[in-house]
Amino acid sequence: MKEKIHPKFYTDCKVTCGCGNTFITGSTKPELRVDVCSKCHPFYTGQQRSVAARGRIEKFNKRYNVESK
Repeated sequence: MKEKIHPKFYTDCKVTCGCGNTFITGSTKPELRVDVCSKCHPFYTGQQRSVAARGRIEKFNKRYNVESK
């Protein structure tokens, strides 16, 4: 590897999420701020499936009520 062309690597990079969760990782920046993390992202929390199902249920109820009139 060539010398003096690579950025400095920080092994103790503090990552702060919008939900308040913090954790330590490695990065080329000493501190990172992110909008979503694995604690609040719908895919990892399992809420994505319920949100999608909720929309289908509302759509079914709306269609059922319209047809029953």
